[in-house]
Amino acid sequence: MHHTLYHKQLGSGSRKEDTQTLPLRKEKVVAMSKTKLHSRPPSLSRDKSVFIAAAITVLLVCVIWSFTGTFSNFPTLFSSDCSGSPGQFFNRADDPQETTFYDDPEISYTVDGNPIKNWDEKRKEWLKLHPTFAAGVQNRMLLLTGSQPSPCKNPSGDHLLLRCFKNKVDYCRIHGCDVFYNNAYLNPKMKSYWAKIPLIRASMLAHPEAEWIWWMDSDAIFTDMDFKVPLRRYKHHNFVVHGWPNLIYEKKSWVAVNAGIFLIRNCQWSMEFLEAWARMGPQSPEYARWGQTLRSTFKDKMFPESDDQSALVYLLLKEKKKWGDMMYVENEYSLHGYWVAVVGRIDNITGRYEKIEKQEVKLRRRHAEAVGERYGKLWEEHLEDAGDRKGGWRRPFITHFTGCQPCSGDHNPSYVGKDCWVGMERALNFADNQVLRNFGFVHPDLRNGSVSPLAFDFPGAEASEDSLA
Repeated sequence: MHHTLYHKQLGSGSRKEDTQTLPLRKEKVVAMSKTKLHSRPPSLSRDKSVFIAAAITVLLVCVIWSFTGTFSNFPTLFSSDCSGSPGQFFNRADDPQETTFYDDPEISYTVDGNPIKNWDEKRKEWLKLHPTFAAGVQNRMLLLTGSQPSPCKNPSGDHLLLRCFKNKVDYCRIHGCDVFYNNAYLNPKMKSYWAKIPLIRASMLAHPEAEWIWWMDSDAIFTDMDFKVPLRRYKHHNFVVHGWPNLIYEKKSWVAVNAGIFLIRNCQWSMEFLEAWARMGPQSPEYARWGQTLRSTFKDKMFPESDDQSALVYLLLKEKKKWGDMMYVENEYSLHGYWVAVVGRIDNITGRYEKIEKQEVKLRRRHAEAVGERYGKLWEEHLEDAGDRKGGWRRPFITHFTGCQPCSGDHNPSYVGKDCWVGMERALNFADNQVLRNFGFVHPDLRNGSVSPLAFDFPGAEASEDSLA
């Protein structure tokens, strides 16, 4: 029951070939015309006739080109688009007038509206009409995050959320994924941790060009800006979440997974799953009953309300064939890294990376941010045995400040004093150093936001004597 929409199935492979070969043919025609022009005896009348013939030839090529259907709007061939993913051209100025699901008044963006049927077919038809978006669709992601509509109660809360959002924007800019920040309750009854479900459903309709919708809580940040989600690993799954299968099926624990970070495929299965998940939420007349059911199912759940995470584990546990078998429970890398276990290792991680860079000139070579993924691949051979769990020294992919509540400031009482805020500052600056390096700067002290210029060839032997210029 796999729902990936493949580029080849959409018939865009031949279109891609046309875009590469036709300009070459056009250049060949023009080049041939110029050759003939210079090989004839100098005659004004003959030069003029050759010029006219060449112009007519180019015009005919353009006319034939426009009727091939490869491009719906000839002028866009020569326009530039700076807003697409790296290496991709998206024709954002063209929307064919053929009827799509957007023209159906019965299609609702709301999670409690009419159930959507045949979404895979609807999405495929839209992509056929928008071939520039069809290319590479299977790897395209839309990252979603957000916060409450009102200002934070914690005096530094809004600043911390801004920095957490900047961190996500940085990652998406580097790796070419889109990002959307939401601060509105799309369903007034679904607030707090339930607010993401209406947003995800609406986003699937708003972005049919995205294969994966990636939810991240506002207090989760990227701490390895090079790492890329291994999407090929999930080709037979529609949902990816960090967790531990033994805690789901043996221990029956409500913390077996973390629902604050996950990927969900843009497909019909996901539409139906979101409906099932939402039925356990506060907008449902069965909300109170679900709270009792979840608490009786998970003995370590101490509060009576139905929450998104317990509901997710319940669906994995009780409806494994329908939902669980299409979910990938990931624990080979830190899709969710618990901040308490990460922050104390940052200095050691930094030292290990710099030690490798001192020995490998190619790793410390200055380069444009746009080609950063090449250097991420170069790093992989040095990180095979590093590990990002306890005892490991690889940068954790994502660090999640669960329980810190930066907006309200009402952190878990088990956290001492300013541990949350100091930890967030260090982790954010640690991640920011990976970004700022391509701009020639660094945070020398992770405890504050000050920066200094970075010496050439840092951290090479000569630069290490005076690492900061």
